[in-house]
Amino acid sequence: MSEVKNNPNINIDDLYEDVSEWRINTGDIKIVAKRLPGGFRTLKWLGMSVWSILFLGPYIRFNGAQAVLFDLPQRQFNIFHVTIYPQDIWMLSLTLLFFAILLAAVTSIAGRVFCGYFCFQTVWTDIYTWIEGKIEGNTPQKALKFSKAPWTINKLSLKALKHGLWLLIGLFTGISFVAWFTDAYQLWDDLFSFQVSLTALIIIASFTGGTYLFAGFMREQVCFWLCPYARLQGVMYDQDTVLPSYDAERGEPRARVKKGEDFSTRGSCVDCNVCVAVCPTGIDIRKGQQEGCITCGLCIDACDSIMDKTNQPHGLIRYASYKELHHNAPVVPLYKRFRVIIYGLILLLALSGIVYGFTHLSPTEFKVIHERQPLFVLLSDGSIQNKYTVKLLNKTKNTIKVHFDIEGLEGAILHGLDDMEIEPGKVVPVTALVRVHRDQLDADLIPIVFIGKVENSTIAIRYESMFMSPKQ
Repeated sequence: MSEVKNNPNINIDDLYEDVSEWRINTGDIKIVAKRLPGGFRTLKWLGMSVWSILFLGPYIRFNGAQAVLFDLPQRQFNIFHVTIYPQDIWMLSLTLLFFAILLAAVTSIAGRVFCGYFCFQTVWTDIYTWIEGKIEGNTPQKALKFSKAPWTINKLSLKALKHGLWLLIGLFTGISFVAWFTDAYQLWDDLFSFQVSLTALIIIASFTGGTYLFAGFMREQVCFWLCPYARLQGVMYDQDTVLPSYDAERGEPRARVKKGEDFSTRGSCVDCNVCVAVCPTGIDIRKGQQEGCITCGLCIDACDSIMDKTNQPHGLIRYASYKELHHNAPVVPLYKRFRVIIYGLILLLALSGIVYGFTHLSPTEFKVIHERQPLFVLLSDGSIQNKYTVKLLNKTKNTIKVHFDIEGLEGAILHGLDDMEIEPGKVVPVTALVRVHRDQLDADLIPIVFIGKVENSTIAIRYESMFMSPKQ
């Protein structure tokens, strides 16, 4: 292939050290990334399209209401026919754990895939730079020419158009975010009638300004200096993690291509710098793995296109592991990687808990609190009375009627806990009295069960408590 590959006196690790000269753009250079078609660019667009859920999701209706609504004032999350209350917060904890471990697992396998294809900052920056390229020029030369051009009505109009579109996207982003927490259609009515709450206005303004600033101006600098995930990624990699990498063994020594030149006496890299031109963070992948690499794979598309033009095979820049490039080791299957196995087990357990929670959500929440002062009362007729506070939460979307009873204490009579109607999402606290004659007690601490039966339903709620009396 190349003289480097065929020379046993050259250590490939030394070769990689020679080409590993990092340079981090600290904002002194404005990056105008070239856009080329390719498989990874298509994947990037598909990944970015996931964020359409942010804009379209709040407007989906289900049974006459918003399908997904995070109703913070009412302390409930409505997801189609399921309503999640603070009592089910463990499900939210498992969901957060699932996605946190999923992020770590994906990073361990293939690097910062989330950054390259799904991250809010990456996606909005890509959209903003696409708009800028269409208006001011999509190459560094065109962008520089536009920037140095004298200020005319046409230039002012184009600048105003660009910033207007940026602000509009930021505004819709803020409105769409707020729409997840209130009725989306009512939000628009409130906006047009100037009756929207101050809280909503502050959030919308914050998202508008933040999106405009981060995606329009800071761009890759957010990834370099503000994003904690970029700092943590190093501890998530290992030598089997596959990342966009330059094959220096095949590519060096690089040189400009000449017509009819034989690549058997030189490296495959023609030093065209197209891989640098398409990088959204402005790094040179040929200088080794760098902090700025978000593993989007656009440099792979660029290099493959050049390989096609020079009649060479693809793969000079490709997804490859450290072991593969430096030691010619075979790719290790995922099931043989201990870290991936541990991540997979945690993901499986978390997902199992989430599925169990959603499939076993109780339509009501029942709680009985025994009065502690006093623990019991001795009545004049010889009966012992215990006092309880019964709380019942209706987690359904319909009003329910509940009939209460007790079990476990023979001869006990339930007072004050009549049949009651409970509206959706409401908690009804009721004082209940349980009385039983002292002669029917054979212990000073007897377990009893409160039962709530929902009318016209098979729903029956049980809560175990204790009945207390003087020592027998």
